[in-house]
Formats: sequence, C-alpha cells, structure tokens
Amino acid sequence: MKFKILSLFVLCAVLISCGTSRQGGKKLRKGAKAQVVLTPEEQRKYDYFFLEASRLKMQKDYGAAFDLLKHCLTINPNASSALYEISQYYMFLKQVPQGQAALEKAVENDPGNYWYSQGLATLYQQQNEMQKATDLLESMATRFSDKMDPLYSLLEIYNSLEDYAKVISTLNRLEEKMGKNEQLSMEKFRIYLQMKDNQSAFREIESLVEEYPMDVRYQVVLGDVYMQNGKKEEAYNLYKKVLAAEPDNAMAMYSLASYYEQTGQKELYEQQLDTLLLNKKVPSDTKLNVMRQFVIESERAGKDSTRVITLFDRILEQDQDDAQMPMLYAQYLLSKKMNKETLPVLEQVLDIDPTNTAARMMLLGEAVSKEDYKEVIRLCEAGVESNPEMLEFYFYLAIAYNQAERTDDALAVCKKALENITENSKKEVVSDFYAIMGDVYHTKKMNAEAYAAYDSALVYNSANIGAMNNYAYYLSLERRDLDKAEEMSYKTVKAEPSNSTYLDTYAWILFEKGNYAEARLYIDDAMKNKGDESDTIVEHCGDIYYMTGDVDGALKYWKQALEMGSKSKMLKKKIEKKKYIPE
Repeated sequence: MKFKILSLFVLCAVLISCGTSRQGGKKLRKGAKAQVVLTPEEQRKYDYFFLEASRLKMQKDYGAAFDLLKHCLTINPNASSALYEISQYYMFLKQVPQGQAALEKAVENDPGNYWYSQGLATLYQQQNEMQKATDLLESMATRFSDKMDPLYSLLEIYNSLEDYAKVISTLNRLEEKMGKNEQLSMEKFRIYLQMKDNQSAFREIESLVEEYPMDVRYQVVLGDVYMQNGKKEEAYNLYKKVLAAEPDNAMAMYSLASYYEQTGQKELYEQQLDTLLLNKKVPSDTKLNVMRQFVIESERAGKDSTRVITLFDRILEQDQDDAQMPMLYAQYLLSKKMNKETLPVLEQVLDIDPTNTAARMMLLGEAVSKEDYKEVIRLCEAGVESNPEMLEFYFYLAIAYNQAERTDDALAVCKKALENITENSKKEVVSDFYAIMGDVYHTKKMNAEAYAAYDSALVYNSANIGAMNNYAYYLSLERRDLDKAEEMSYKTVKAEPSNSTYLDTYAWILFEKGNYAEARLYIDDAMKNKGDESDTIVEHCGDIYYMTGDVDGALKYWKQALEMGSKSKMLKKKIEKKKYIPE
C-alpha cells in the first residue's frame, strides 16, 4: 500500500498532541495494561491512519477524521493516542459516557501520560464525580511529583467539600515542594480558624516569622493577624518593634495607624497618618493606597471634607514625581462640586505628566464651557504633541483656530488629524473634520474646495446635519444647485424641527426658489424658536415678509435687524426704499 508523505509540521503537531508516537510496541510502560502486540505492518497502518486523521482534523474535516480514528481502534483497541483523540470528538458531540469511557481507557493504558490523566480529572470534576476526581488526582500527585497542578486541584476540591484536614495535608505537601511562603501560611491560618484551632492558626503565622526572621514584613503580617483576632496588645508590640528597627517601614506605619483608629485613639491615628503620608521615604503607591482608603472611610463616616482637603494640600506641597496623588485629589474635589479648586490641581497633574489625557480633557471641558478659546488652543496644542492619537484635541483646536480667525492653522490641524485616522477611527469624527474644513474654505472664499470638503463629510457620515445645513446655506447664497440645497436642508429640519438656524436655512432656500408662502411658514417657526436673537434671521424674516406682500412687517423686522447691529450691506437701502433689494 502507498502512503502519503505528511509534512514535518503535521507530524510534530501529532506527536505533541498525543504525547507518544508509537502504540502497540513490544516494550510496555511500567503500570500500563498489557497492550495488543502489533506486527510491523499493522503498526505502519496504525501510524498512517492516525496521522491522516490528525491532518484532516487540522483541515477541520472532523467527520472524516473521526471515522479514521475509529478505524485505528479496529487495528489496536488499546491505543491510547487514538482513544484520547476520539474521546474529544465524543465530548464535542455531547456523548459524554462514550467520551469518558475512551478517556478512562487511554489513561489506563498509558498512565505515564500526564495530559491524558489531567483531561480525565477535569472531566470527573465537570461531571461532579468528586471521589473519582480525588482518587485520580492523588494518584497523579504521586506519579507526577514534579507537577503542582494536581495538588492545587485537590485543594479546590477539598475546600469545596469542607474537608479541612485534607486541605491542611495538601497545603503541607505543597509547602514541602515550594518551601514556606506567605500565601500558603495565610491559607493554612484561614483553614485552622475554620477548624476552630486558634492555637495552630497563630502558630502557623509565627512559624512564618521564625522562617524569615530578617523579613520584618512577616512580623507586620503577624501583627495584623493579631489585630483581626482581638490580640491588640500583641499587635501593638510587634508594630512598635518593627518601627524601632525600621522607622520608615510604610507597612508597619499604616498598621499602627489602623491600631490607633480601632482602639479609638483619634489624635494618635491622625498623627500617624500624617507621619506616613508626609514621609518622603514612603513609596508613592503606598501613600496613594493609604489616602484612597482614608477618603473612603471619611465618606463612609460622613465626616467633614476639610480634614481630607487639608491633608491632600500638605501632601502636594511636597515635590511630586507621580501624577496619581494629585489626580486622586482632583477627583475628590470634583465629587464635592469644587470645580474651581480642581483646576490648579489638574494643572499640577499635567506639569508632572503631560500625557495624562483625563486631566487634559477635564481642563478642556471647562475651557469649552467658558468659551475661552485661548485656553482651548493652549491645552489642545500641547495635547496634540503629547497624545497625537487623540483626535479630540485636533477637533477642538481646529474649532478654536477658526474662532480666532487663524484659518490657515485650522486647515493645517484638520489635515494633520486626517493623517492620524486609522481603520478604527469613528467615521462620524472623520466627517466632522471635513465639515470644519468646508467652513474654513468658505471663510477663505474658496467655495469649490469648501463644497468638495462638505461632500467628503457626507460620504463619511450621511447624517451630519451640521455639514448639510452649512452646505445648503452657502449654495443658496450663490443661488446654485437649489434643489440639492433644499433636499439637504429639509433633512436638517426633520432631524431638529426646533433649530432656528436650520429653519432659517430652509426658509431662505424656499425664498430663493420663489416659494414665498411656504418660506414664511418656516421663517415664522424660526422666529418662535429664538430666531429673533439673530440679526441675520430677523433680516431674512423681513425679506420674506416683503415678498409675501407684508411691507409693514418687512420694515419692522429690517429696522429690528439694524438695531441689533446687522452689518448687511443692503439693509439701510431696504429701509430707505421700503423694498427688498437682493445682495
């Protein structure tokens, strides 16, 4: 029979997945069940069909692979590699009894394969067959003495069964392999307390201190354990002992502060907190955690914020090399609605870390709300440099430049932003940049470029009603493409029927198309929706009234527009001649 030549990649993958490359050889593993002894020809057939099944599995032809594995088992019913692989198919098909039987047989025939046993142990746990799982895992802990996972799995099971004696026994076995450590000792401490064996519980932590006498951290841990279990005097003595040896030990300082708090010594508690938080040798992360906890406790107790603010101020008087503490302070002030006091703290955050986006965005939001475009420009120029991927900074910077009549700078920023667009960028954001470019180009009287930019804006976001309104209005001023302008403007009015600007645009387009009666309906709606606050809308109202035959109404609105400071070139002539004069 001819055999296909498999790639080295497939062969290696198979050897890794099955854990053994040969089945049915004459030399048996110790402890393994006697296997079928295959002739060399049978062994070649088995190897061929098993490797072909693996190749088909990689090609996701699972049905054919499954059939070949069944054929492998007709050649050698005790082949562990085929049994393990076919068990996975049975599991996928939700035929658990068949899968479990195959996996059990694979483990029985090849007890030296760790992954087969691990798979079966996991299956037993999933099926809630805990006795079988523990028996197998205990066997694995012996057979695979270099592996920790069986012991950790046993811990989980014994804990769930509340078999605390076996939990302690298993922890001791882990300790023999790993050496004494805090995690294991604390777990043993917890279990001893569950067993109400307090003497053994404290002895466990004490033995940790004895094991590492030079590591004072364990002495603090022991002190904390004493505190949690009512042995306050012993805890206090340990904390003082540690601080006598290491006066700047942050862990002991904080534990001593907790001791003072729990024993009702408020003044000493606050002094100890000051000692900790104002100590330059204490790591900033430790201070941050302590201060965060202090804030939480203060809020929970409903205490006055003065103490918290005073402590923050004293901390920030020191040189800060980490922005986390001032950022925490800013968040606290914001939670207290102290927005004005937050601003200098946020500035301090940016002085320490110019890339702190959260702080910059908070300051930017304040500047935008105040319409302080000089401040917007300052923040966004630095933001573009420190966080070039943040498109929000380009957006607000372009708007601020436009407001400051720095049109060339506004265009440059929009183009730079578009260079930083990625496939993950929101299309609505891209659309907004093109819309801003359209506005700027129109300001520069570059109408062709403006309309091209608006077209691009609408390609990226066909619902960009701001771009549609401006596009439509500028077309109407040129008295061109009025049908297109009307279509776009109508969409904006449908989207926001109370927007006086959009209503005015639509009314003006209707006016330019000679639909004066309909235009009057929309201009009246615009005036009812605060349009009377815009001299342009008021003047348009006069124009439309004139064309509908209401000369007195037209004069009234033209005069009102003039009083509002309108700079329209033809407005005075309209009033003098008492007639509409186009621009």
